[in-house]
Amino acid sequence: MNQQQGKRFVRLIFLLKKFLCRGNREFVTASSVALCILLLRFFGLLQSLEWAALDQFFQLRPIETPEESITIVAIDEASLREVGSWPIPDGVIAEVLQKLHLQQPRAIGLDIFRDLKVEPGHKNLLNTYKSIPNLIGIELLSNKQNNSVAPPPELSKLKRVGFNNILLDADGKVRRSLLYWHVEDQAHESFALKLAKLYLQAEGIRAKKAVQNPKNLQLGKAVFHRFQPHDGGYVGVDNKGYQILSNFPKLACRNSFPDICAFRRVSMRDVLTDQVPRQWIHNRIVLIGSTAPSLQDIVLIPYSSRLMGTAKPVAGVELQAYFISEFIRAAQQGRPLLKVWADLVEGLWICVWAYVGAATRWRVRRLNRSILSILLFCLVLLGSCYVAFLFGWWIPMMPALLSFGVSAIVMTSQIAHMQEELKRSKEFLHQVINTIPDPIFVKNEKHQWIVLNEAYCQLIGYPKSLLLEKSEYDFFSKKEADLFRQQDELVFRSQQPQEHEEEFTDAKGKTHFISTKRSLHKDGAGNFFLVGIIRDITKRKLLEDELKRTAAELFRSNSELKLQEDHLRYLAYHDPLTGLPNRKLFAEQLQESVEWARNNQLLLGLLFIDLDGFKQVNDSLGHEIGDRLLITVAQRLSNCLRGSDTVSRLGGDEFTAILRAIPKLEVAAIVAEKILATITEPIVLDGHTIKISASIGISVYPLNSHDYETLIKQADAAMYHAKRLGKNRYEFS
Repeated sequence: MNQQQGKRFVRLIFLLKKFLCRGNREFVTASSVALCILLLRFFGLLQSLEWAALDQFFQLRPIETPEESITIVAIDEASLREVGSWPIPDGVIAEVLQKLHLQQPRAIGLDIFRDLKVEPGHKNLLNTYKSIPNLIGIELLSNKQNNSVAPPPELSKLKRVGFNNILLDADGKVRRSLLYWHVEDQAHESFALKLAKLYLQAEGIRAKKAVQNPKNLQLGKAVFHRFQPHDGGYVGVDNKGYQILSNFPKLACRNSFPDICAFRRVSMRDVLTDQVPRQWIHNRIVLIGSTAPSLQDIVLIPYSSRLMGTAKPVAGVELQAYFISEFIRAAQQGRPLLKVWADLVEGLWICVWAYVGAATRWRVRRLNRSILSILLFCLVLLGSCYVAFLFGWWIPMMPALLSFGVSAIVMTSQIAHMQEELKRSKEFLHQVINTIPDPIFVKNEKHQWIVLNEAYCQLIGYPKSLLLEKSEYDFFSKKEADLFRQQDELVFRSQQPQEHEEEFTDAKGKTHFISTKRSLHKDGAGNFFLVGIIRDITKRKLLEDELKRTAAELFRSNSELKLQEDHLRYLAYHDPLTGLPNRKLFAEQLQESVEWARNNQLLLGLLFIDLDGFKQVNDSLGHEIGDRLLITVAQRLSNCLRGSDTVSRLGGDEFTAILRAIPKLEVAAIVAEKILATITEPIVLDGHTIKISASIGISVYPLNSHDYETLIKQADAAMYHAKRLGKNRYEFS
């Protein structure tokens, strides 16, 4: 068993080596490039590129319907000047909240830190907190005490507080949202999620555990998948709390606010002066936050990117509006949240595109066509990633694009190297084979002639300029070309020299018989060449055919002579009438039988048989009836004896029988009685019933004599003695 496993292992190694060495450059190149790209991705060197590609997808996505469920009350520069101080006094905040509450919004989000008293009006603000049940405040969480900001105490007691911590990537942009976070073993909920849930409660939508994975949150039609450290283009990012990848909506712009166009915005000053239409507040989420540039409460999101010019940040309150809008649209409309593939699937995706890049360049050798093919596949890659993004999937585009492009570039350099080596090899082979008188051809792996000597061109009758870069199917019949291709393929597969005899018809229609020795050669760049050396064996084949024809004729002549000899021998040793052995063959067989009986110390019986009354039949009924009677008697005698015995006709109506190896004397008598009984049975010939009998004389070796001639005489005498005693009987000598 171990020996068999060892053989299988060796065979597997051989097949793998053969697979990697021949015709699979694209596989080796793609594997190497994909491994390098995967390593770059593993170490995070492609993270920034992938983020930039994702931002461009956000910029290119179609514009969605305007967001009507959110209104931002902006604390802008005009409002600050109206109030005259920062932080804004508690009394002003209380007045704003009371005016908004009168318009019956579904939820009010106060995106301002109010952990300290700001007189005047603090007591009024506390009463306002208590009187508005759908008011949500903010806090800033941190594992370090000095970095956190406490929420308003009254709102904290009422559990109407959410954290507004944001997650910044290494390039300073926000692409993730933090829903929950445990700090000091206490669960905290984000400001945006709390407001979205409060808004959706009015429509009967409540948060619950997802059915497929209880660790995930389900809100209406949306399931929020937990972010992992290596999701999408990220590598080893801190995934504290319950994070998700944010699929920011691209909302239609509002002409009245060209700088911040995603959400409806009103100034805090307009709220205080009652200049805001009721429908902009009623039944909506109202966010109160700073938009004044002097307060520097700004962040960067994917929509902040610009191909040209400076990135445009958004206010912190607008970021919260983006989060809330994403949650509400996903829960109500099933708008897709951003999802990613598993690491294994992403790895396979990168490997596939590496192979596509290598295979495209390797199989499309013409430069202009290969460039068009590469551009087409790039568009397919970009388009498929973009379409997937529109359906909520973040597929790694940059690693796949890099693996595709690098594979194509590496394969291009290999092809250039191979072409250079091929040119050198062809020049070298051309110089070598032209010094050899035998016809020689060199083919590439596409079975095209690339180098030919003059002897080969003269043999097949076509000029070299017409043959180069062509194959046998362009000049020979399909039957001949199939045979050539079969032998070439055998050498390419086995990589072993092969010799085979073939035939072909040249340009003049003349058939040639050739013996071709094929071998495989490889240059420094890995190009394979099939070299064939030809010997014209037409004369030898014609001579062999002539010799075969001559031998066949001689064989036929010898067969005919042998048949003639056999026929003459048969006529010389057999009776022409009955077909029985004649007197000559009888004498030879009797002599051989006596010798055999002497050597084996056995008895041998000799019977002399003479028909009684044959002359009368012959005279009365004619010679033809007489001959037919003799033939019938001969058949009956043959049927009475064993296969080892011999019946002969000596002439006329005289017959003999040689009984070989009889155990005792009585056996000869039994045979004689059987013969007499058979012969005396009536014979009907042409309506004539003939009855005859026989007289039989018997002599036995070695009882009567040791000499075969004496045995004949004694048997003959015994036969005459039987006739004298009355015929139809037998007598011993």
